[in-house]
Formats: sequence, structure tokens, C-alpha cells
Amino acid sequence: MFIFDAHLDLAMNAMEWNRDLTWSVGDIRAKEKGMTDKPDRGKNTVSLGAMRRGNIGLCMATQIARYVKKENELPGWNSPHQAWAQTQGQLAWYRAMEAIGEMVQITNLAELNNHLDLWNSLGNSKNPIGYILSLEGADSIITLDHLEKSYEQGLRAIGPAHYGPGTYAHGTNSIGGIGRKGKELLKEIARLNIILDTTHLCDESFWETMKAYHGPLWASHNNCRALVNHNRQFSDEQLIELIRRGAVIGIALDAWMMVPKWVKGESTPESMGLTLEHMADHIDHICQLAGNSLHVGIGTDLDGGFGREQSPADINTIADLQKLPNLLYKRGYNNKDIENIMHANFIRFLRNSWS
Repeated sequence: MFIFDAHLDLAMNAMEWNRDLTWSVGDIRAKEKGMTDKPDRGKNTVSLGAMRRGNIGLCMATQIARYVKKENELPGWNSPHQAWAQTQGQLAWYRAMEAIGEMVQITNLAELNNHLDLWNSLGNSKNPIGYILSLEGADSIITLDHLEKSYEQGLRAIGPAHYGPGTYAHGTNSIGGIGRKGKELLKEIARLNIILDTTHLCDESFWETMKAYHGPLWASHNNCRALVNHNRQFSDEQLIELIRRGAVIGIALDAWMMVPKWVKGESTPESMGLTLEHMADHIDHICQLAGNSLHVGIGTDLDGGFGREQSPADINTIADLQKLPNLLYKRGYNNKDIENIMHANFIRFLRNSWS
């Protein structure tokens, strides 16, 4: 089944992890054997070839560069200008992949339809991976003019915050609202018809955003607080608000977001019994809240700073997402429901937003 993944940090892996995603997953693992600079070395799950094997022909591909002020202990860039430059380097990598036919940027309805027709009519072994550019955390947007420039470069979705306090909103593990700058950013997002990604907004920033913003919004990679009680997840009240607004919520595969009591660096997928069944649990929870299958999809975040050590045990590569349809079928989901979850909900959302 065709798969749309609403969140992959492809350029981050290429530019910061120094992974050549045109290589196979196995070759990348072999190259990283013995490396210890990052905990996920040699445990990657994503390559462009693995995406093709898994029929993952379309994704939201990120730019990401956090700006941190002097008092902020989180890792990041020390000025928004450095963060902006980092996102431009990431964009250059996407352009390089386009130049050799590995990827193709999707920015409008006609390009989306043409790309889907290509994947439907031809075998996927040589097709370019379609990507829609998304910015995770808006700290690299130095001025609102930079947002418009990003739009001209193809940016079609943006999350105002990531972890900690940001320039425009407060994110995961922080407390605070969106302030004047946040509200100005939201107005410009709406003017440009960029999709607002609510992922990572802390509770206060989330609800202030709901009051201030009335354009298209989704949560690209965000699980359910009712199943894992942490501020990184959304509460049922938040999920219901997103559903009411026609949003789609992508379910992520970072282990600590999927099962309670996960201890980073100590727990393992095997010791916690973590499998894709837990992804199905989060999917089902949102379907039950909505009363239908129209508001949930896939936003794996695979290789988003973690690898197999912090992914479901039955995921060797991203191609193993093809195991999910059968798991949903066994839970009573019909073919239409499964298509909605695997790709149709996010694609329908894009078509509605871009028409």
C-alpha cells in the first residue's frame, strides 16, 4: 500500500549525521560500525532505497535548526542567523538529491497529482521520492521576510516550536505562551497559506494558538497523552480540538512516546515488548475519539535522533511500515479505513489546503 510519512528528518541525517541516504540501510550501518559519537550510530532505519521498497513515495521532509539563547542549556545554534544558514544547507542537500533524480519537491496541487499518478502507474524501484518541505521549529526564521523567502523555496508546513522555549512559542518541556512574535508569525503563516504544524507546542502555547489561528493545521508526529502521560503528547481535549478543525495527526515511532515508563538509554524495544501494535493503539485511540478513521495518519520521525534502539522491535527499516495494514485489518479496520491511515487522510488534507 502507498504510504505518506508526515515527518522525516532526511536532511538532518545527511548533513549532521553524515549519512548518504542513497546508500542502503545496511551500508550506512556498516560505515558507522564502531562509531560512538551518537547513540544511534549503526542503528539507522531510513534510506531512500528503503523508502522505495516500502512504497513510501511521499513525505514531509524537514529543515530543523534550533536557536538557543545563552541561558538555554539545550543543544542548538547560538544565533538565529546560524540556524537560518543551517536550514539553507539542508535545503541545498534536497536540491542535490533532486538534481540526481532521487527526490522531487512537491509544492502545489498539480505537482502532487502528477507525482501520485507516477507512483500509481510505474514500479517504485526507480521513482523519485516526493517531498514536501516542512520546518520543525521556527527559530531559524530571523524575520517574517525570511518566512516568505522560505515559502518561495517550497516551504509548505511549519511548527512554531520544538523543544524548550523558542522565539515564537514554547515547546516540549517548557511552559509559556506565544506572545507578540508568535501571533505575528501566525498571521504570516495564514497569509501565505502554509500549514501550521502544532506538534511540540506546550499546552499554553497550543491553546493560545488555537485562539489566534484559523488556517489549515495538523500535527505531523504526535501521539496520545492518554496512553503515555507526558507533555510531548496531546491530551484528549487537544486531540478533539484538532479533529474539530479537520486536522490529521501523524503517529510517531519514537519508543518513549509509544509506551509508558520508557527510560532512555536503559529500556530496549525487546524488554518493553514494543512493537507496531503500540502504533496501532495510538491510531485506534484517535479513531475512537473521532468516531471515524479520517483524522490519523503516519508521521514516523524514524531516525529523528534515534534508531533501532528506540524503535518498535519489528521495525528493521522504514520499509517494515508495510506490516501495519495487516495489524489494523486484524483489529477490524476495513480497506478504506486502512488507506485513510496509510496515506489518504494527509493527501486529502493537502488537496483541500492547496485547492
